[in-house]
Amino acid sequence: MTVEQWESVRAALPDVGGRFADLVASVPDARARSLGEWSIAETASHVGMIALMYTAMIRGDGGPLPLPGLEEPIDSASVDTISRMNALALELYPERDPVRLAERLRADIAEVLLVSADLDPEKPVWWLGGSRVPVAGVLAHLVNEMLLHGLDIARALGRPWPVPARYEAMFLELFLFGMVRNDMGSLLDDATPSPRRIAVEFRSAYTKPGVLALQHGRLRFEEPDGTADVRLRFDPAVLVPMMFGRISKARAVLTGGVRISGRRPWLLPEFLRTVRMP
Repeated sequence: MTVEQWESVRAALPDVGGRFADLVASVPDARARSLGEWSIAETASHVGMIALMYTAMIRGDGGPLPLPGLEEPIDSASVDTISRMNALALELYPERDPVRLAERLRADIAEVLLVSADLDPEKPVWWLGGSRVPVAGVLAHLVNEMLLHGLDIARALGRPWPVPARYEAMFLELFLFGMVRNDMGSLLDDATPSPRRIAVEFRSAYTKPGVLALQHGRLRFEEPDGTADVRLRFDPAVLVPMMFGRISKARAVLTGGVRISGRRPWLLPEFLRTVRMP
């Protein structure tokens, strides 16, 4: 991890957080639906809950969480059970007023920046399912949460919501690749493991090339050596929303935001059935 990456993700957090808070505070009807059964208020509350939890989790000192009762659900979470944890978290974080949600989010982002200022950006932090994410990756995850859920709210309101590719690149490099380098914990344990090795190479104008290799339900990060089964050339502002279901795979490919090649590109669907986002 470079000093530039650390400074960039620290700058991205208040930038996106300020936009998200402004959007939430301007909502005319917070009861309107924005994501599935969630209202705009519930979507904003979900993001606020994450920011609040990160003020404690990012320290990594074993101290109590600000929402008691989430320790066990966090530790046992997998990609397929995160929705249950999120439902419990919404009960424990009951704020629904959009103006107060915006104010609390700004304050918690400031606290996250404060408590992380002197930490090693590569320090592993306890995260969902017993995984370990670098401090910088935790910040990148919060940036991505605000970008995606800001998109949900903006779509419900019929407003534009830019998703900068350079910020989504941070999610891939600092969060996803950073977690794979450390420990994925039990996040993928609900998937049916396959002994077949599938290696996917990721390349974009915003990221350093890297390979994720899947075998027996476990991921490894590797440097590219020309032997990957699948090669993805992508725009991070398309790939990451696609991974979270905000852009369809067909649209991502047809618009050129994701281009697939390699020796065995037909293995990509099998890869994505295991390596998936909630």
